[in-house]
Amino acid sequence: MENENEFKRDHIEYSKLWIPLVLALVSALSYNLFVFPNAFAPAGINGIATMIQYLFHISVGYLSLLINLPLLLMAWRHVDRDYSVKSLIYVVTFSLVNILLSKVDLSSFDYYNWNGNSAILGPIAAGVISGAVNGLSIQNNGSTGGTDIIGAYLHVKRPDFSLVWVIFALNASVAAISYFVYGFKFEPVIMCIIYCYILADVSDRMLRGAKKAYKFEVITEHSEALSNDLLNELRHGVTVLHAEGMYSHTDRDLLICIVNRQQIVHFRRILKRYPGTFSYITEVTETIGNFKKVKS
Repeated sequence: MENENEFKRDHIEYSKLWIPLVLALVSALSYNLFVFPNAFAPAGINGIATMIQYLFHISVGYLSLLINLPLLLMAWRHVDRDYSVKSLIYVVTFSLVNILLSKVDLSSFDYYNWNGNSAILGPIAAGVISGAVNGLSIQNNGSTGGTDIIGAYLHVKRPDFSLVWVIFALNASVAAISYFVYGFKFEPVIMCIIYCYILADVSDRMLRGAKKAYKFEVITEHSEALSNDLLNELRHGVTVLHAEGMYSHTDRDLLICIVNRQQIVHFRRILKRYPGTFSYITEVTETIGNFKKVKS
């Protein structure tokens, strides 16, 4: 068992190494088009690097490498080789593209908030892109560096430790410091908060899965007839478990059926045909295996 775990830790998915490269390219373009021109700091360690770039004109590319290389070495030794390699590809690509783009005139493509455009749209666009990049990176067993690597390390060493408050404190510090860095203005603080919120929301939605569904659990005396109706009309499988009502000590059946969101109303209509049936519904954030989105 120990050898199997060691193999998994050392195993690298070479066929998916192109994914962090593409994601890093997209992220670097987003920073140069939506973040840097609008003078606000994004979330996490890159937010600190962005403020240093603004003050001292040192490219985020160099700063990102400087910060992340020791973290990547730690991940290589203590976390997972596949995770470390994919994170390294992301960090190196993100840094190199930022260094190259710092030498290119992108003024005709930049989204400025002071040329008549809305100041809100810059952090919204950057937050959506960064959230998608972050979610896809984690799904691919990689990361975008910084606090993600620290979180992976702590998860291995201290599974009970929550990184939520650490990330919150870091992002709050970035937002507060940006007030002083960007000329004692509240706009960069608000833009940072908007960016952080959208990034977290988009990333969370992606990690919860695109195959969202709803699970009905039904307690009934009419399991055979009800199951046939669900199978024939909704075309989803039904699982039956035998149960006993502890109040009346009578035998019941528990039906479990997972359906699409569009089928909830139809499911309720079917249940109304069977008086005395009790049911409740819960949201399933992701389905794995043979589950099809059937049109009702």
